[in-house]
Amino acid sequence: MSSSAGIVVVADAIDRDAVELLRSGPGAVVEATADGALEPQLPSMWGLIVRSRTKVTADLIARSPALSIIARAGVGVDNVDLAAATARRIRVVNAPTAATTSVAELSLALYLTLARNLFLRVQATKAGAWKRGENGTELSGKVVGFVGYGRIAREIARLLRPFGVTTLAFDPYVKSTSDGTTILPLDELLARSDIVSLHAALTPENHHLLNAERFASMKEGSFVVNVARGALIDEEALLAGLERGRPAGAALDVFEVEPPNRPKLLAHPRVVATPHLGASTHEAQHRAGRQVVEEILRAWKGEPLQYLVNPEVVGAP
Repeated sequence: MSSSAGIVVVADAIDRDAVELLRSGPGAVVEATADGALEPQLPSMWGLIVRSRTKVTADLIARSPALSIIARAGVGVDNVDLAAATARRIRVVNAPTAATTSVAELSLALYLTLARNLFLRVQATKAGAWKRGENGTELSGKVVGFVGYGRIAREIARLLRPFGVTTLAFDPYVKSTSDGTTILPLDELLARSDIVSLHAALTPENHHLLNAERFASMKEGSFVVNVARGALIDEEALLAGLERGRPAGAALDVFEVEPPNRPKLLAHPRVVATPHLGASTHEAQHRAGRQVVEEILRAWKGEPLQYLVNPEVVGAP
């Protein structure tokens, strides 16, 4: 695999300090963030940096004969055709730790918003109403169930400790924890959790993981929060479940189609919707840009990579 300096194309906007750091490297840097700007760069680009907007398809890869490394300035790589990249021995890297704090803090904010019914109360107050009295519930004493127990879910569990919350998790890759979180089968977690919080990667196996049957099995009065990937939830089933009270409410930062195309879901009074902003803090974007740029710089120098998503390409014949 060549380590010679080549052209790196920045297809989606990343942190400006990261771009300047990239320009300090031995190769050329082309910013191609405008619509249609990427296409002319495909024949010559050696490296490609994307966020979530650009879809790195098998066709794009096939039309990029010099491509050696793809860097996703974020955690999820579902916008990259990993199979096609790996078949070509193209290295794929990401920024797995960049958004941990930002997504964890947003999740906690959404838990509190649902528990205290803050969204409707804020809207009503701004509209001139003055509705007081009993409003919502406390997090203290509640059970939060994580579907997927990686870095972000573990950080949320840490943040929740002062609230006196019990934490459960379902993750087929995690057998036990050292932080007091109990690992359970999914159905048991759904039955016991006051808040079901989604943090799993999207795979063919867990597409629509939360469907009509699983919503019906949730604890009465419980909420669902999704800051991971929209297609983990069957949105039509969620709408029907909200009408039946299971779940009692939902907070969604991600959707099956983005921008979302289900106005009934967005308008539902017990849905809190945000525009996929979990990682959209200044700090997270700075870290994401820097992490992937540092990987590109290592690749330019022929050094080992730290955040390789497809390690099978290294040393392959």
